[in-house]
Amino acid sequence: MKKLVLLFAILISTSINAQQKPCACCTENHQAFDFWIGTWNVTNADGTPAGKNRITKIENECVLRENWTSAKANYTGTSYNFYNAQKKQWEQIWVDNQGGNLHLKGNRVGNQMILQSDEVTSAKGQKYVNRVTWTLNTDGSVRQHWETSPDQKTWTTVFDGLYIKEK
Repeated sequence: MKKLVLLFAILISTSINAQQKPCACCTENHQAFDFWIGTWNVTNADGTPAGKNRITKIENECVLRENWTSAKANYTGTSYNFYNAQKKQWEQIWVDNQGGNLHLKGNRVGNQMILQSDEVTSAKGQKYVNRVTWTLNTDGSVRQHWETSPDQKTWTTVFDGLYIKEK
């Protein structure tokens, strides 16, 4: 009986301590990309449909998970976005159904989350970096602008999409 009472006391104490611990990822830095959370209809710069994107918070509020479905070409992808407190930066790991992947790093500046890759090499042997900027607009929409550059001076747009939340 004493063992049962002791076990019960330990379980109650553990439960109370777990409830009293602060949320590990509820800091301002961890919430810097929360403006992207939602279910979105995404259009290209010319207004044509680009696809749908659903961004949710998972893993006890520590990770943003993106689930992308393109409007055409049977293209889907998923990213995991998180604040790396040790490196004091945001990171995104993207993978898609075509075998593509991307690792971006950076931080929020004002109303923008700006993430950039390390230098990568294309299939043709050309070196370049990726930079993706998400801008929170005053109306609650979000612009995602993806660019590449061989020299980080001249940039070419790869994707320019406008996110409008589904109602």
